[in-house]
Amino acid sequence: MWSWVLHRVTGATIFFFLFVHVLDTALVRVSPEAYNAIIDTYKTPIIGLMEMGLVVAVLYHALNGVRIILIDFWQNGPKYQRLMLWIVLGVWISVFIVALGVMGMHMAERFL
Repeated sequence: MWSWVLHRVTGATIFFFLFVHVLDTALVRVSPEAYNAIIDTYKTPIIGLMEMGLVVAVLYHALNGVRIILIDFWQNGPKYQRLMLWIVLGVWISVFIVALGVMGMHMAERFL
């Protein structure tokens, strides 16, 4: 149940990011000065934390998506869905710790 909810929330978060990304990238054709001003607002620690959240969301959404594909298209998928959930969560936590460590070092170098 919670994996379903989290999959929808991360999907909506990724969609929102892509929507904003397309809009601010399209702004470069309208006004390069406005585009540069928007990009400068992205160079803050708060946006850096939001980027970390985006990485965590993309990781979970991708890994859980593979699990859902296996449940749907593998004949033993429903039988092993709980085990696959725990594997996805283990891989997700492992990768996200490494990713946040790398991003944290980059943020510390840039903002401290």
